[in-house]
Amino acid sequence: MRRRPLRSGLAAGALSLVLSSAALAAPAAQAAPPRPGAAPAAATDQRNAPAPRKCAGKPLPAFRGSGPNAELNGLFTRYGTDNRRTDDWTGADGTYSTTLPDGRLAFVFSDTFLGKVNADGSRSPVIEEGGTTPFLNNTFVVKDGERLTTVTGGTAGKPAAVMPPRDSKHWYWAGDAVTAGGVVQVTYQEYERFGTGAWDWRWSRNVLARFKPGRLGKPFSVTPLPSSRGISWASWLERAGGHIYVYGVEDLGGTKYMHLARVKGTSLTGRWEYAAADGSWSRREADSARVMSGVANEYSVSRLGPGYVLITQDTTELFSTRIVAYFSCSPRGPFTGKTTVYTTPETGAAGSYGNPNVFTYNAHAHPELSRGGRIVVSYNVNSLVNTDHYRDTSIYRPRFVDVRFG
Repeated sequence: MRRRPLRSGLAAGALSLVLSSAALAAPAAQAAPPRPGAAPAAATDQRNAPAPRKCAGKPLPAFRGSGPNAELNGLFTRYGTDNRRTDDWTGADGTYSTTLPDGRLAFVFSDTFLGKVNADGSRSPVIEEGGTTPFLNNTFVVKDGERLTTVTGGTAGKPAAVMPPRDSKHWYWAGDAVTAGGVVQVTYQEYERFGTGAWDWRWSRNVLARFKPGRLGKPFSVTPLPSSRGISWASWLERAGGHIYVYGVEDLGGTKYMHLARVKGTSLTGRWEYAAADGSWSRREADSARVMSGVANEYSVSRLGPGYVLITQDTTELFSTRIVAYFSCSPRGPFTGKTTVYTTPETGAAGSYGNPNVFTYNAHAHPELSRGGRIVVSYNVNSLVNTDHYRDTSIYRPRFVDVRFG
């Protein structure tokens, strides 16, 4: 997620990386979910303990290797540079996905560039900066076989976000999504401006938007989600044991903590329970405990054989190039056996762009695209300098990686 306000800034996970850097003096509290007061102490950090060898008596697959997914990378590169239509996707971040009832795949994006890509790989600045490029805070891209289609709100002549803001001082960035009961349920984080300064904006609340699979351009309902403790409940959704597990992040800028809730059944509008420090499930959001640190704003916890694998960018390091995995026999953790599964090649002056402003962030899995022991993981690429997104459109696009276990 790239930018707020105009001409400066990034969003959510990307922004918190920037605010952790000594290169910027803006305080993290102005751009990340507010510190949730007297939160329960975190459980003992066991991240570097060995991974479990077996779950329920069955061997847990181990990491075997990784590499770029040429098919998906090529698909989005071709789509992003194809000018047969100039009202569709040319770059975005967020990159969650959910399978629609008819088998198509919906990618859920946050900040999104539309429009034309020039022959040299550049684009015009966004409309708000005097250019011709439409820029929206959230969209869908639907994959039907090898065909991609962009879904926006508004009209063809004036596209808008699929999750429209309530006024000009608010906007939404997308979290994970789940399709259940014939409905596409997407978590969104609302942000708000509170002043005129460059960094006078902050996280406001969590909401759930529900879409009909055939009408993704506008939600048919928007419901507030728990938001009393400053936890962004949008990092990941995982269905297991008759529940939807809802993973969130308490973002303190340089340090981020995983939190966990669950909802029985197939609807996120049901009664929530929160993983408490004593091992119980509480109905009070105030009891939500810090499960572990080191996760990104976006991460994933998905099935791996008889157990679970947590995939995240390593936020124990500033602007880390490492995508790491942790392992557990339960969706609640503990997550142990920290393993580097991929090193992103784009970051920094020594990276593939040769640009010290480029960085990578928010890696997570796509179970809908994964098969057997191969888990498809995406991560986002961004730059600290807005004009880089205009000069080279390839920077602000997701990358896909195959991570193999066996």
